[in-house]
Amino acid sequence: MQPWQAVILGLVEGITEYLPVSSTGHLILVSELLGLADPTHKPAVDAFNIVIQGGAIAAVLGLYRERVLSMLRGLLGRDPSGLRLLVNLAVAFLPAALLGPLLDDLIERHLFRMGPVLFALAAGGVWMIWLGRRNARRGDLGIEDLHPRRALAIGLLQCVSMWPGTSRSMMTIAGASMLGMRPRDAAEFSFLLGLPTLGSVCAYKLAQNLAGNPGDGLFAVLGAGPVLLGFATAALSAALAVRWLVSFLGRHGLGPFGWYRIALALLLLGWMAGSR
Repeated sequence: MQPWQAVILGLVEGITEYLPVSSTGHLILVSELLGLADPTHKPAVDAFNIVIQGGAIAAVLGLYRERVLSMLRGLLGRDPSGLRLLVNLAVAFLPAALLGPLLDDLIERHLFRMGPVLFALAAGGVWMIWLGRRNARRGDLGIEDLHPRRALAIGLLQCVSMWPGTSRSMMTIAGASMLGMRPRDAAEFSFLLGLPTLGSVCAYKLAQNLAGNPGDGLFAVLGAGPVLLGFATAALSAALAVRWLVSFLGRHGLGPFGWYRIALALLLLGWMAGSR
């Protein structure tokens, strides 16, 4: 992998990770467009695309450090609201923690391809447009009003995003909005839920890759430089994307992202048909 390819993938990861457009789907599509879908290198590239999610995690840790510190104080019995938030995040994370390792190989074997990604992009776009029109009245619940039952419902919806192209952010933000949360609070809960969800996936994929054949490992095939470059680029671009998204959702909701997803799916479908 060339440095410029690592930068492009890092930008794609950082910009799309917290937007409801599917970072994994975009990374799969861009990897193919960059000529990185060679079967001999694909496992390492797929691992790269997941490991650089650590950059997006670092961005949220920095932007929401007060919330994170509040949860740590809650764990020590010094902040009741922080403890409630921590419990809700743990409940929401549980479904993905249980299902993720069971479905990982199946998903990578059958869904990490352009066809399933395009289907998920288009279907998710239609759902977001419908949801935006259905939920014309904005919710009024804040992140402090969330209780474990609502958190569990959001966590179950998050599991749908294991299908590449669906978008973890789409399912969690839309799910929280359906449950009556304000757009800003729905987005914030989604970002915070990404810390354990993305962090565990990132660590699992890195450990799995390093435990395999040393010659086929992420760093052996691609080199440490591109991985670090992709990580850093993802962190910077994710920080900017998160700040923009919170403001945008408050004004426009999820509908525009639905139209973007459909347009992207149709554009790439036309490109695939024309290239045959």
